[in-house]
Amino acid sequence: MYLQEDPHRRYNPLTGEWVKVSPHRTKRPWQGQVEDGAVEKRPEYDPKCYLCPGNERAGGVKTEQYTGTYVFDNDFAALLSDTDQNELNDAPFIKARTERGICRVICFSPRHDLTLSLMEKKDVAGVVKTWQDQFRDLAKRDFINHIQIFENRGAVMGCSNPHPHGQIWAEELIPDLPMKELESQEAYFAEYGRPLLEDYLNYELKTGERLIFSNKSFVALVPFWAVWPYEVMILPRNQHGDITTLSREEGDDLADALVRMGIRYDNLFKTSFPYSMGLHQKPTDGQAWKGCRFHLHYFPPLLRSATVKKFMVGYEMLGMPQRDITAEMAAARLRECPEIHFSKEN
Repeated sequence: MYLQEDPHRRYNPLTGEWVKVSPHRTKRPWQGQVEDGAVEKRPEYDPKCYLCPGNERAGGVKTEQYTGTYVFDNDFAALLSDTDQNELNDAPFIKARTERGICRVICFSPRHDLTLSLMEKKDVAGVVKTWQDQFRDLAKRDFINHIQIFENRGAVMGCSNPHPHGQIWAEELIPDLPMKELESQEAYFAEYGRPLLEDYLNYELKTGERLIFSNKSFVALVPFWAVWPYEVMILPRNQHGDITTLSREEGDDLADALVRMGIRYDNLFKTSFPYSMGLHQKPTDGQAWKGCRFHLHYFPPLLRSATVKKFMVGYEMLGMPQRDITAEMAAARLRECPEIHFSKEN
């Protein structure tokens, strides 16, 4: 099939953008030396880590002696709730406006040596419940119109502390990328009367080419239009606008999917796999957003091994994204990965 042989473009219906695919450049995406990453041995408790229970954070604030998840307002928040309203319109090309928001940190576990892929599923279910609780709480603020839940894992993704944690940025304005997805989903719903991601998931379930794994409530797959080498989406089987409407069983299934995806990533190159992962869901601005469906994105940078990364440079910065490994190749590789973490094999 030409999609596995010839240069072509693939369309991303969520953003309206394209990605150039060049499968002829490397039909075996893991050619050459594959190096395992050095796995850092971390203690369960680090007295120098400001996210470990009881330790001091910025300004002398102490992290509580928590035993499950722990949430606090970010000590170095990118957005502030008390920002005055101001606007600059000096010219058509000189525009600015202030924005209010709330930024929080979620510690996934009190143990410094864990990641989501190494945590017990019941404990990850606690993380999912915390996401739900935080979404409900932040959505009550009348100036909050969008809530971005995400995790940066690994120093290469800009994570400054290895303690297992994620962030929430609750914002006054809907950011550009979620807005593109929302507008595309609304346009599709207006034309076809069905959610875009519902139709897309049904298509992927029929073809099976890009599926990685599934459980009763969620499906993990490499999207047809993936830009990053091992980019993944997790989609719910039942249709939800946001995470708050997940049942307890669905929340447990999402925890199962997060752990299984994390283990497969780690096993791919036998390293603590870096990524940015986040939830895209319905805004809290009071609009209906009938076409919007909750989903998760994983954007990992590793290309051929624990030490070989993909960078957006040259043509990709000046033209458009490009990849050699097709989505189908990436999905097959991830499907082959075992679901027992490599650190527990012996």
